[in-house]
Amino acid sequence: MTAEEEAAGLAALSVCESLVIAMVEKGLFTAEEARGVLEDAAAAHQRQEVPPPGSRHQMAVRIIERLALQVDAAGQYSRG
Repeated sequence: MTAEEEAAGLAALSVCESLVIAMVEKGLFTAEEARGVLEDAAAAHQRQEVPPPGSRHQMAVRIIERLALQVDAAGQYSRG
């Protein structure tokens, strides 16, 4: 993967993260609804292969799980 492709992936991740958190903070989604979307995304990666540890799909699952934790925090922030 080229440096430009890696930067594009990081940029896309940052934009998606910001959008999901903003949607929770604005009340467009509850934290639980956003978590459901993220769980579906993670499940799609888990079904892609019998993942050896460290595979791209397993790394994607870990990134999505970290985003879910941030969404939970944003949901708690928006409630009080």
